[in-house]
Formats: sequence, structure tokens, C-alpha cells
Amino acid sequence: MDAQLDKLKFDAGGLIPAIVQDDSSGEVLMMAWMNREAIEKTLESGQTHFFSRSRGRLWLKGESSGHVQRVKSIRTDCDSDVILVRVEQVGAACDDGYYRCFYREYEPAGWKTVGKKVFDPKTVYKS
Repeated sequence: MDAQLDKLKFDAGGLIPAIVQDDSSGEVLMMAWMNREAIEKTLESGQTHFFSRSRGRLWLKGESSGHVQRVKSIRTDCDSDVILVRVEQVGAACDDGYYRCFYREYEPAGWKTVGKKVFDPKTVYKS
């Protein structure tokens, strides 16, 4: 595993962008950052782990909501500076309660919501 991870190009802060995609539909669910430890934990556990830049720590997707991501495959792009994580999403990927984080679409009059809420964040996160 070390030799494979050594081929990835992390930024100066030790992070790499991770695009998360629904394995069955191909829908892009979210983008988050991973460091080497997050990738290792993801590979070991089969569930996505990310690095939170705002909290300065690792986090397991779904640790608060229960809406986990079961990893089906991990790929990298031709430059090895972005990874694609294909998952089976349990519940919703978005902290705002939507299935995917990309639930707003640009229109000249403003951003239009194009997704439906799966859960109420106020109930799930209680904060």
C-alpha cells in the first residue's frame, strides 16, 4: 500500500482532493480533502474518511449522521493529484440534508435548488 500511496501527488499541506461518486448512478455526491492517513483508514475500513481543514482533524463520513459511504473503488487521475472514490451511499452525502452536495444549479436569476432533502439537519445534528 505504501508504494501505491507514494505515487499520489499531495499538495503542500499534505492534502489531495477527493471526488466522491455514487457507484451505481455515477452521480457526483461531494468533494472533500484527504491526507495520507485518511486514505489509509478508508482502505482499511472500507468506509470513507476525510481530513477537515476547518477542524484540523480526520473524520469518518457519517460519524454524526449515520449516513456512511461504503467504498467500492478508488481511482486517481492521469496526474495523480486527484482521487475518485466510488461509493454506495447510505442515506445522504450532504450535511444540508440532500442526497448530494451539488443540489444547486446556476440560473441567471440565482441559484436554484434541484435536489430534495433526505433528512432534516437540525434533527440529525441537534446543534
